[in-house]
Amino acid sequence: MADWMTKDIPDQTGCIAVITGATSGIGYETAKALAGAGARVIVASRNVEKGKQTLAEIRAAHAGAEVSFEPLDLASLTSVANCATRLSASLPRIDLLINNAGVMAIPTRHVTEDGFEMQLGANYIGHFALNLRLLPKVLSGSAPRIVTVSSLAHRSGKINFDDLQCEQRYGYWSAYAQSKLATLMFSLELDRMARAQGWNLRSNAAHPGYAVTGLQSTGPRMGRTGPSWQERFSKLLEPLLSQSAAAGALPTLFAATSPDAKGGAMYGPDGFYELKGSPALAKIVPAAQVKAVWRRLWQVSEYLTGLSLDGVAEASAERKRQP
Repeated sequence: MADWMTKDIPDQTGCIAVITGATSGIGYETAKALAGAGARVIVASRNVEKGKQTLAEIRAAHAGAEVSFEPLDLASLTSVANCATRLSASLPRIDLLINNAGVMAIPTRHVTEDGFEMQLGANYIGHFALNLRLLPKVLSGSAPRIVTVSSLAHRSGKINFDDLQCEQRYGYWSAYAQSKLATLMFSLELDRMARAQGWNLRSNAAHPGYAVTGLQSTGPRMGRTGPSWQERFSKLLEPLLSQSAAAGALPTLFAATSPDAKGGAMYGPDGFYELKGSPALAKIVPAAQVKAVWRRLWQVSEYLTGLSLDGVAEASAERKRQP
């Protein structure tokens, strides 16, 4: 994997890719690279105006790129359901689903439209609901992949089932770390379930290391009029420890396209503390590998969203029976 770059992405002609949060940062770089490799890319994000700008920029970079925009607010289960309904009606299949969108380090507790703590709701619960709704379309592909973007922050995360929504105690970093641990566990549990069910689905995860994007300012500025101390501190560290958004997108692109990328694994930069570098297998801390926690989190998530995998296996089996 040494020095793996966008030029190493296999031809993606015929691939249909849906990417959340792709109007900026590593999501944008991922969408641009996949479109350049020939994929049909659907940018699923909140901001319609930024979506239009993103499509124009990708088309300018890659003449003839097949890209479109789909409104999606992961902090609203209604928006998630509406987006999934539209995608399911308009697409013959989804070959690649990339769960990229996220928010980080909101200084005070905010909640989603449905009452979930914002970081858990937007980073994890919204994606969980979107994936369950789109899974039948994903399984319609011949060799589909689902890539979930986690973070180095998963290493300090803990799934607090007694206070999952941080109602009793809120810490901006602990809430973020919990949400990113949850996204990683989702990816690992989905891959385990896919193998148990005999689905031809590869579910893996990626993290960008320390990539300079709007993530470092958007969340920390919620409820503030200026930069937070975290943002100022990050600026001091950037010259030494960070990499560009384009470089930060490489682990996601490797996980999404490389024949060597495995299910049930995470990919990240290969440099010091996985902060920057070329894509490589990333460290998953032991606390993230407890299968009983994966399963309990999945069950809680089904309860919170009102969704389950009932019928997905039957739909997949029916598809395989069709001539």
